[in-house]
Amino acid sequence: MPASDRAVLLLKSDFGRDPQWLDAFAGLMPELEVRIWPQAGNPHEIEYALLWAPPADLFDGLDRLQVIFSVGAGVDTLLECPALPAQVPIVRMVEPELTAGMVGYVLYQVLRFHRRMHRYQQQQQRRQWQELPQVPASQTTVGIMGMGVLGSKLATQLRVLDYGVIGWSRTAKAMDGVRMFAGERALAEFLGQSDILVVLLPLTGQTRHIINRETLAALPRGAFFVNVGRGGLVNEADLVAALDSGQVEAAALDVFEVEPLPPNHLFWQHPAVTLTPHVASITHPPTAARFVAQGITRQRAGQPLPYLVDRERGY
Repeated sequence: MPASDRAVLLLKSDFGRDPQWLDAFAGLMPELEVRIWPQAGNPHEIEYALLWAPPADLFDGLDRLQVIFSVGAGVDTLLECPALPAQVPIVRMVEPELTAGMVGYVLYQVLRFHRRMHRYQQQQQRRQWQELPQVPASQTTVGIMGMGVLGSKLATQLRVLDYGVIGWSRTAKAMDGVRMFAGERALAEFLGQSDILVVLLPLTGQTRHIINRETLAALPRGAFFVNVGRGGLVNEADLVAALDSGQVEAAALDVFEVEPLPPNHLFWQHPAVTLTPHVASITHPPTAARFVAQGITRQRAGQPLPYLVDRERGY
């Protein structure tokens, strides 16, 4: 990047990895000046922003902002900001380590439920030696809600393990070897075939509490539930009721309506819940910085940007 093309990027990541971001950008694009919010310097010099959960005043004076990159795969924390500039394009984070981490986490939970490891752990506590029935993977259907980059990669890996895979999305999509369902009218049919339901949807006005009493009741009795999307996708009281009744046998939850999860929340001690503190996957600065640097290079060359967010859809 010639001196005349020097650019400034504002970073707000909130995950304690700012030094890693600085090192990564220094190696990839040394002419790019990275400023860590709130030490933004002259806001009129900033052309790019890499953000997570920005406060409204972050955008004060950013009148030359060209592109906003999301630190995470989800963009709800950006779209919720009332001061988000209306005309600035937003790019979702798509980087291989984030994708691999998410797929690995979900595969682990699917295998754990399918092979009834949660029950064997309970039996171990009771010193009980008992073999449980085994259902072949080929006779187990994993339903994936959200067939974007993450959902499609997950489906591919599940098929390698011989699971039946079906997918649901808001709009019609096609994928080899995966039966696809689309739209609200097809949701009940999709759920009724999902022995293990995995939710990878973005959080939007249309998807908030999409997992509720009605949708949980549409699952086969004794189904398993994995949520790695957003906590707001789930009506948590309805999920607890489904777990208590046995409609859902067990759940693995990485995201919650309120985070950190309050100490008095029922999930902490519920025997059918496995929870993790929003760690299914993280953005890795070395590979994510490469994605951002490539985006900046494309934008400055007048080329189209991939993975642009549709603000009306919310993803």
